[in-house]
Parts: sequence; C-alpha cells; structure tokens
Amino acid sequence: MITQDSIEALKARLDIVDVVGSYLDLRKAGANYKAPCPFHDEKSASFIVSPSKQIYHCFGCGVGGDSIKFTMEYEKLNYPEALEKLASSYNFSLAYSDSKNSKPRSDFMEKINEWYQYLLTKNPQSLSYLRERGIYESSIEKFCIGYAPDSASTINYIKSQLFNMSEAIEMGVIGSEGGRSFARFIERITFPIYSANGTIIGFGGRTISGHQAKYINSPETPFFNKSRLLYAYNHAKQSVHKTKEIVITEGYLDVIMLHQAGFTNAVATLGTALTPEHLPLLRKGEPKVVMAYDGDKAGRAAALKASKLLSAGGFSGGVVIFLDGMDPADMVKKGAVEELSSLFRNPQPFIEFVLDEILSLYNLADPKAREVCMQDAIGYLKTLSPMLQEEYKSYLASRLGLSPSFVRLSNQTNTNNNNKPIIDSSRHKDMWELSLIKTVLEHPELIDMILDVLDPSLLQFHSSEFSLALKGEFSHPHLMAISVDEQIKPLKNEEALKAELLAFLIKHYEREYKKINMQKDISFEQKAFYIRKFRGKISQLKRGELVAFKS
Repeated sequence: MITQDSIEALKARLDIVDVVGSYLDLRKAGANYKAPCPFHDEKSASFIVSPSKQIYHCFGCGVGGDSIKFTMEYEKLNYPEALEKLASSYNFSLAYSDSKNSKPRSDFMEKINEWYQYLLTKNPQSLSYLRERGIYESSIEKFCIGYAPDSASTINYIKSQLFNMSEAIEMGVIGSEGGRSFARFIERITFPIYSANGTIIGFGGRTISGHQAKYINSPETPFFNKSRLLYAYNHAKQSVHKTKEIVITEGYLDVIMLHQAGFTNAVATLGTALTPEHLPLLRKGEPKVVMAYDGDKAGRAAALKASKLLSAGGFSGGVVIFLDGMDPADMVKKGAVEELSSLFRNPQPFIEFVLDEILSLYNLADPKAREVCMQDAIGYLKTLSPMLQEEYKSYLASRLGLSPSFVRLSNQTNTNNNNKPIIDSSRHKDMWELSLIKTVLEHPELIDMILDVLDPSLLQFHSSEFSLALKGEFSHPHLMAISVDEQIKPLKNEEALKAELLAFLIKHYEREYKKINMQKDISFEQKAFYIRKFRGKISQLKRGELVAFKS
C-alpha cells in the first residue's frame, strides 16, 4: 500500500492546470481556465479548472475533484493506479508500506522494450512478416512492437547496460534454472503488455524461426497476471467508455488490425480463456461485451465458457464467430470493414449462443439424448436471474420442439429453489453488508478505503463472503450470486461509500459502548479505558472522520 506521507508529498507537487492541461485544451477565463467537458457532450464550455483551489468542476454534468480524481476519471484508473501514473509523470518516487513494493520499480521494462523496438528495424524477416499481415508502420509504432534476438544477445545487452539481473528475472524477461540464465523471448516479434496505468509489465512473443510454441507470454510475476489483463486495454479504454462497448478477440494481431480499421475498443485475452478475474476490469464503464472468436473447435469452446461466465455475471452483449478459417485480422486485411461493423452491431446474445452450443452437442433425434440435453440446458439457465430464466424457457422449448410446460425451471431434484441467484434463503440477508461486498466486486479501487476502517469481523451476517471478495475468489458461488442479484446495489463512488461507512461505524461503536457499560466482569480501569476509547471514536466519526479499525 502507498504510504499516506508519500501521497501527501505527491499531492504537493501536482498542479491542477498542468494535469488537466496535459489532456485538454484549456483557455484562460479570468482567474480560472475553461474547456469543453471531457465527461459529457456539450457545445459551450462549462468545465472550469481553478488553480487557486486546485480543483475542477463541470457546471453541466456536476463532476469535480482534484488532480488525482481527474486522472482516475479520464484514464479510467483506480486510486493506486492514478497515483502511480501521476508519480511517473512528475518523476516522483512513491513509498510503499509493504516490503514487496518498498522499492519503486525501475524503468527496466521500458528500456528493454526500446531495445526490442530498435532491433525490429534491423530485422527484415520480422518486418516482412508484419507487412504481409497488413500491419502499418503507424501501428508498429503505436503498439511498440519489437523483436527479441537470441538468448546470449539479450543477456549481454542487459549486462552491458548495467541493468539489475535480479530485476530482469523478477519481471520475467530472463529465466534462471540450475544456475543457468536464459532469455525467455528468443527470435520472436514482441508485443509489450501494459498495466491499466500505462507501464509495461510483460510481453507476448510470436516466433518467426519455427519454435514449437507459436505464441508465448511472460510468466506470472508480482506485476503480471494474465488472468486479470487484456492486451491493448490501455489503448482501448477511452473508446470503451465513450462507445459503451468492448470487443474481445483471441490474438494480438486481431487487436492491432481492428484498431487500424477504426475499432479502437478492441482488446484480447492473453493466451487464456476469459476468467472471473477479468470481470472487474470489464465492468469499468459498464460496456456491452462482444466476444469475437474463431470458428474452430478451440475458439467455440472458449466462446462458450466466456458466454456462460458473462451471462451469469449480468453482462449484456454477445458472440461473433468467424467461419471459413477467417479471423478479424483477415477481414480487415481484405477490406471487409463494413461487414465487420455489421457483425459487431449484431452479435448473437450470450444466452442464445450458450443454449445453441449445448443443443449442438446432442443428437436431438434421439428422445433420450434430447432429455439429457434439456437437463443440461436447464442447469445453465439456473445460473441466470429468475426473469431471464423465464424469458429463455420458451426459446429452449422451441429449439427442442417441445411445449414450454416440459421445461421445468423449479428444482427437479429437491425443493430448495436452486434456480434463484441469491444467497441461501434460510440465512438472514443484510442488504447493507451485501451492498458493501458488491462494491468490492465492482469497484476494487475502493477496497483500500474500506480496509482502512473496516475488518471482516465487524460484519454480522456476511463476513465470510466479504473475506472471499477481498481474496479475489470471484468464482465462488456466493460471490457469483451477489454479482447477479439485481436487488443488491453497489455504492458508486468514494463520497457515497464514506457516508455509509460513517453511519455503520457510528452504530457499531455505539453498540460496543453500551456493551462495555453494562459489563460487570472487568475492572473499573478497563471499563473506563474502553468507554473513553469508544466515546473518542464516536466523536471522530460524527465529525466526519473515518477511524481506522485497529487504532
């Protein structure tokens, strides 16, 4: 965690006019500056930047805040990512309270990527391959594509530049086994992979000399987790938030070619299927999700898995399957941009796609197989909300050639109503606690603020789910249930969260105060100590100051 002293020191260096002015064309207007608001469409400038107060405010849509808030909103970053982005821009070294991050990361990855980019210009074979695939010079530059040479050259370069070999190993550029060091990327075209705040944290590599693995990615590191990353999200995020749509493909070249064709909301998974860990990133901006996958067996299987995950998670969108051995990159190369645009506008909805794929696995002419197929499809429908279950009951029945009365969504083996995506009805449901958990799931940037003042043990009914959410176990059934339960509303921003936390903590400490006041089995000194402690906390909270749980 970034230390508060470090945050305050960074804030002291920031100038709101410099920060906002690096993104917008600001015009002087008296003591302030004006610009068209970047957060909503408007004809006249109602977005004001105040250098004296170091804040911005839009009189049109009501947004406002400081330099950090602007960076979060404009770049679509969480709080720590925005701090790191600003620190990098101001050449400021943040301090961390945990040992893992106590030493700021160097620019090693950026430097090694610059070298890879230089080597690409000297490698005709790699350049020829990229040109044959239809990639422009401008795209090579935009996506910082490079070339990694043989292992010895990479190691010699790192040593000649006096880079730290331990850091090269930690970042996954170099591997080490049995006392021997080796480069992980050998004779490959390289594609740098960025974190949300714009720093390089890993690479993808495409062989051009016949290695057995056509594509490889960096290994898992403290910075690089491919199950949480999307290639080119750093380039796509502005477009995603503007268009309210994100196109997910299977490969780097698909993304690059789609961006060339104007589909700047395209990203790709990193050699893995979509996972529950991707969902918090996909929820940012609440976009419609279009899965653009190959029509081969592996592509359809990946699309099926992703569609089940996204539909259960409440996402809107659908699937585009490319047939005849084509992929998005091929279609862009042959000039089928209008056709692509039409496909992305009209994907097959997730639920229909899943049901059709399940049906395709069975011989529906065989009554027994049709019965098993129906049970398989019903099992999937039960992961959805009751309204969607009812909506798609008729669709399934028509595809099976049955009366809808045969598709029984109430539980066929017991009476526990397993079709409802809610927590066990025998347990008490505390909507405030569930709302807090959903906030953690959908707005991970607020987690630090919650943990500073709240411990899972303070929750009376859902502390186990809260702990699961903090551990990132998003695929756990209880968390999936919370995610798809539309009755549970997350808190949308820091202000709303702070107000709720203050109210909750005041009630909590008032209860603790009453308990200790009535307790008879402790000494007068102990009772007096706790009474003073709880009174002090309640007083601070009523003044609007969030109190650390362990203070």
